[in-house]
Amino acid sequence: MSDSGLPDTRETHRSSKPTHTASNQIEAFFESVVFASRWIQAPLYAGLIIAELLYAYKFLVELWHMVIHINTMEETVFMLGVLGLIDVTMVANLLTMVVIGGYATFVSKLDLEHHPDRPDWLTHVDPGTIKIKLAASLIGISSIHLLKGFVDVAHEDPEHLKWKIFIHMTFLASAILLAWTDKIMQKDKKH
Repeated sequence: MSDSGLPDTRETHRSSKPTHTASNQIEAFFESVVFASRWIQAPLYAGLIIAELLYAYKFLVELWHMVIHINTMEETVFMLGVLGLIDVTMVANLLTMVVIGGYATFVSKLDLEHHPDRPDWLTHVDPGTIKIKLAASLIGISSIHLLKGFVDVAHEDPEHLKWKIFIHMTFLASAILLAWTDKIMQKDKKH
């Protein structure tokens, strides 16, 4: 109490101040190092961007090959070439999704609030959403490989075709389980 009969706020203020002991300072430093460690992933995303550039190059080489041989290509070979281009495009889409979604989720926010080309899915991206989108992309890629096998079934080893079907069904089941699990987790969050 002060001389005026009111409580002394200086004393209360002093006691509510957090104490900065050596262990608190070490903990704060360690936590900042842990948080900064997310930047270790940045070179990984840069590497995926380079891989996407390589896929774009591969796409253009395959497309050019199709353009210069269009008059001599059989329809089946042409269709397989087109399916190959779709396959490359889907893998590139997968890379883009991983780079943008992963970076925004695990490294740093992307300042795209007012960008006119901002993807809609980026507003609600989280690790669960990324997993489901990745699974859907893998199913698409697997479907293309399976379709290639069906188109060229005369040259396809039946054992390889069986394995492609098995792998495709595994991807499909995994995606369904991931979506179901995510739905359950979202329902639990609402409660």
